[in-house]
Amino acid sequence: MFFDTAQTMKSYHESVMLSETVDWLTHERQRGGVFVDATLGGGGHAEGLLLAHSEARVIGIDQDDEAIRHASERLARFGERFRAVHANFRELADYLKGVELAGVVMDLGVSSHQLDHPDRGFSFMRDGLLDMRMDRRGELTAADVLNCCSEKEIARILWDLGEERASRRIARRVVEFRKNRPIRRTAELADLVMGVVYRPPHRRGSHPATNTFRALRMMVNDEMGALKDGLLAAWSHLARGGRLAVISFHSMEDRLVKQQFRHWAGEDEGGRLLTRKPLEPDEEETLCNARARSAKLRVIEKCGSEKKQEILEEKENGA
Repeated sequence: MFFDTAQTMKSYHESVMLSETVDWLTHERQRGGVFVDATLGGGGHAEGLLLAHSEARVIGIDQDDEAIRHASERLARFGERFRAVHANFRELADYLKGVELAGVVMDLGVSSHQLDHPDRGFSFMRDGLLDMRMDRRGELTAADVLNCCSEKEIARILWDLGEERASRRIARRVVEFRKNRPIRRTAELADLVMGVVYRPPHRRGSHPATNTFRALRMMVNDEMGALKDGLLAAWSHLARGGRLAVISFHSMEDRLVKQQFRHWAGEDEGGRLLTRKPLEPDEEETLCNARARSAKLRVIEKCGSEKKQEILEEKENGA
């Protein structure tokens, strides 16, 4: 199946690996069931699933009220086949009482819209208030973390969630800076980090503040905790033959997904890995969408313990 990205994508957010994800989820046995787009964003994956089969229904979940509003407008033409839910995907089970799912997609990380709007505070490329809340009903902001946590705690956050080698030096500089005034803006933080993590102008690579901003965002939104809960909720509601597809953008997320998938693919868990190694975007997509470059797609199928035993026996007989 092929989706013309020029036709299906909107400026709000360009969904990564759209065709591949929809193809993996809408296999022959599950085309007309209920699907969940657990990270609705601009609605690209949800739209792809709805277009793939006329009987498919999609529940779109997102904690960002702007995403819910935009996607609801974009997908209004599908009527009752689409339903939007303003929630974190860790709460997925609360909206699926008695529902067995044909498939679930999770496109992790931050959306293009969130990065491109300074008032959301996600990007070091645009000056704005240090917010970083995906769900603006939450109370904790990135500025709160920087101005209230101890030097040791800030260093731990940057190391554990951002894998930032200069975490201690950055934390020390943050504490020194806030003695004079609170850190409130993204440009202040980006300049502060660049003063610690020096990179010669001729050297290529990510911006020096990339890891720091990612760590704060993940802390504010408890992204790793939510991912663990969301994966478990999605798996528990998959029907036999249902599939879970997860697109991650950095090693911590991908590692968690890989470990969980391998656990489910164990002899007693009834899962079958469909992607032994993560799939990556092709060259054409990365040229058109630079933010797709680090994407990794993993897919697992829930086949049930009986079917799992059949698969294991087939492998043994074929050996």
